Amino acid sequence: MKVLIDIPDNEASFAMKVLKSLSFVKKAKPMSDATVDLWEDLNEAANEVRLHKQGKLKLKTAQDLLNEL
Repeated sequence: MKVLIDIPDNEASFAMKVLKSLSFVKKAKPMSDATVDLWEDLNEAANEVRLHKQGKLKLKTAQDLLNEL
């Protein structure tokens, strides 16, 4: 399982030391704000696709997207 946590910058160093000291933590590495934004956008997109496949959300067609340009 992967867990994303938000830690204040002034506590990040301590938090990373604690996480890395835990035997069950496989990998702990900081993420840049841009990476977090991308991660959240991709997660939202995947959720929209999941809802579309369940018939709970209607997505725009490629043609609709091109017409907006």
